[in-house]
Amino acid sequence: ERSSELTKYAANSFLATKITFMNEVANLCEIVGADVDAVRKGIGSDDRIGKRFLFPGIGYGGSCFPKDVQALAKAADENSYDFQILKAVMEVNERQKTILVDKLLKYYKGDLKGKHFALWGLAFKPETDDIREAPALYIIDELIKNGATVTAFDPEGMENVKAQLGDKVGYASNQYDALKNADALLIATEWSVFRNPDFDKMEETLSNKVIFDGRNLYDLQKMIDLGYYYNSVGRKTLERNVLSYNSAPIV
Repeated sequence: ERSSELTKYAANSFLATKITFMNEVANLCEIVGADVDAVRKGIGSDDRIGKRFLFPGIGYGGSCFPKDVQALAKAADENSYDFQILKAVMEVNERQKTILVDKLLKYYKGDLKGKHFALWGLAFKPETDDIREAPALYIIDELIKNGATVTAFDPEGMENVKAQLGDKVGYASNQYDALKNADALLIATEWSVFRNPDFDKMEETLSNKVIFDGRNLYDLQKMIDLGYYYNSVGRKTLERNVLSYNSAPIV
């Protein structure tokens, strides 16, 4: 009984740790000028590590991972054991959820007052309406605190957010309407409809060609060709005047 309970907690905590480790690697990649995609493919080809749960982004959410990591940490605490890795995982994940806001503050030189942002994605992951511990909610909270406004679109999660946040944010009837009058687009969930958008339509609607992508949905060279300022996680930030992107060779 004790062992099976611990097994479930440990399994989800291990996966949460794997994701969080990659998020830290991604943050370091940005600082040293490496490309997290190359690193991910490199270590993912080692079958002791495996390819899954190595995609960096803006943290994990949902009902299972946060709950099980907390449960394992609590079990350790109650038995006077200092489970340091788990504490770090929770701390880093909390910080990672609002990393896009840090990037925005840097881009707008610390002032988001009066800025209006489009947000694609509210659910903690695609194919669900579950918004429990979703990074998008933390992002919205920080943006509002900083005096910005938000219009969001999510294929499934909008009703749940409406029930929780009411009219603190605007809700668009489709992903393109969300872009109207937006200073920039933020991406928080990797829904497949966001992966292959109609870029011409986006360009018509978005006031500025500026994207902060928390899920690394787009190919860097494509973004250069389309002329976007594109800021993703663990990859080179594309200013608008770059002509080509050479990724590090994947060994």
